[in-house]
Amino acid sequence: MIIGIPKEIKNNENRVALTPAGVAEFKKQGHIVYVQASAGENSGFSDKAYAEAGAELLPTIEDVYSIAEMIIKVKEPIASEYPLIKKDQLLFTYFHFASSEPLTHAMIERGAVCLAYETVEKADRSLPLLVPMSEVAGRMSIQEGAKYLEKPLKGKGILLGGVPGVPPAKVLVLGGGIVGTQAAKMAAGFGAQVTIMDVSLARLRYLSDVMPANVTTIISNHYNIREAITTADLVIGAVLIPGAKAPHLITRDMLKLMSPGTVVVDVAVDQGGCIETCTPTTHENPTFIIDDIVHYCVANMPGAVPYTSTLALTNATLPYALQLANKGWQKACAENEELKKGLNIANGKILYKGVAEAWNLPFHEELVLENAVN
Repeated sequence: MIIGIPKEIKNNENRVALTPAGVAEFKKQGHIVYVQASAGENSGFSDKAYAEAGAELLPTIEDVYSIAEMIIKVKEPIASEYPLIKKDQLLFTYFHFASSEPLTHAMIERGAVCLAYETVEKADRSLPLLVPMSEVAGRMSIQEGAKYLEKPLKGKGILLGGVPGVPPAKVLVLGGGIVGTQAAKMAAGFGAQVTIMDVSLARLRYLSDVMPANVTTIISNHYNIREAITTADLVIGAVLIPGAKAPHLITRDMLKLMSPGTVVVDVAVDQGGCIETCTPTTHENPTFIIDDIVHYCVANMPGAVPYTSTLALTNATLPYALQLANKGWQKACAENEELKKGLNIANGKILYKGVAEAWNLPFHEELVLENAVN
């Protein structure tokens, strides 16, 4: 198969979808890999390293899209990329369709085969291609939240861990999944007073067992959230419903319950956000203020630490990408239920229920794969 690796062009997206080591694996299995020149530079991988691994370098993004059968990316295509996508071209990347109706319609109209990292799902319901970036984003949420609590950045002027004789900051984490767990772990390590909320009592029991003493677990419901935000200094939104919009746990009217300078970091913003007032921002302009509350809503947080993020992501995606290349997407998805769940759009049809429901569009099940295995 012919594999294309374009340079990411979303604002301040510094990651790359494949490392030179990944190129070598594709070459070893008989595939051709085209990499756009300078695609890996911001992640610490030179054109020379790609060439030595066996990739062929192309000067423009147009060249990559025009020749590739499978495009492997990090973030969803942006509007300028839509016309470059060919009918039946396989795109393997993060899409988050439920947060972008224009992207959904564009991929349907282009006739692309869209296999989304974020909905590839194991039998135990874990999301193997979301986990590494969730780990990065969860840890970064505390790093960024601590920074924006500083007074020059319009925060309360509170040091996350406090000092002897002065109490630490109070951190509220909404959601006890991968993001929330990593956020709570980091905040606790800073010495903050941490509260983590989740709807699953079983998950809270687990977290209570593994977290340090400065982490408290509380069941998540509207009443408890309203109570907790009144004293929180930093709120982390860490709620995910695979392939669907995140629910709004903090609404606009609830901002008035928070004290001025409180910082909210909505890690779920690329799925619509779990804080109603959050809209996607960029690393260039990461924050905005509503009702004296500092909102940090960068939709590609791991892009700020591209070396770590690229290695973590490609460690997870490469085995799946090799299956797609070796077998073709139809056979690979027919034989691997995890990959099949990653299919969001193909042949102009929506194949993932959460995406169809998000935009009130027809949902098609099993249609594409009925003659998949040759």
